[in-house]
Amino acid sequence: MKPIDTSVIISTYNSPNWLQKVLWSFETQIFKDFEVVIADDGSDEVTKALIASMQTRVNYPIQHIWHEDNGFQKTIILNKATIAAKGDYLVYTDGDCMARADFLQVHIDRREVGYFLSGGYFKLPMDISELISEADIKTQRCFDIEWLISHGLKSSFKNNKITAKGFKQKLLNTFTPTTATWNGHNASGYKVDIIAVNGYDERMQYGGEDRELGERLFNTGIKAKQVRYSAVCLHLDHARGYVKPEMIEKNLKIRATTKNEKITKTPFGIEKF
Repeated sequence: MKPIDTSVIISTYNSPNWLQKVLWSFETQIFKDFEVVIADDGSDEVTKALIASMQTRVNYPIQHIWHEDNGFQKTIILNKATIAAKGDYLVYTDGDCMARADFLQVHIDRREVGYFLSGGYFKLPMDISELISEADIKTQRCFDIEWLISHGLKSSFKNNKITAKGFKQKLLNTFTPTTATWNGHNASGYKVDIIAVNGYDERMQYGGEDRELGERLFNTGIKAKQVRYSAVCLHLDHARGYVKPEMIEKNLKIRATTKNEKITKTPFGIEKF
């Protein structure tokens, strides 16, 4: 059996309707040599049943990595999924981000030893998020700006994230004021590099936990490439009831230490030391 080239790690927690749309979006990918590894931060039986069903309905393998629900422990389950991943190249995204058909092909075409890729997402309002069907994803019409506008999307410069092509796309990637950082909803890198920095810092909860991993990659000499206007994913809307100010504050302190002390390997990651 041929080894898998790329593993797509998708984080989720009790959002089966959104996760199903995301899994359908990976069925449409031009690049086919991948598996999906679902990093499940303690979802209930509904999500488990959905994943079991989708495993029989899509043409790519799905691993379901789960642990018990004990509050926001996304970094812990992401590390478990990272270890379980069979690919040498890892693409990280979230269970509320639908990938356009060329999403993985962009990550594969732009990957380079010594770099990680930094992408963004295009936020959809709740009414359009709910409206999108399996057929809309499989035909790719939900990624068409005219279709989105016809369903109520407002005009904005941000619409370039979906429409930019060729030279304009390259220009926007180059000159965007947004810094190329490790963004958990759309980032990729070589597994060997993620393991070298010991994965995610498991002390961290919501708020910059992904950025901190990127900062350690920078500290080891890995550089970032911007694919914000090339690797397109649509973010399905949802509430964020799990966000607490103390989480943000704690994470900011950890990130400050990582930057100031040029830390490359967290002692609170995949391996504990």
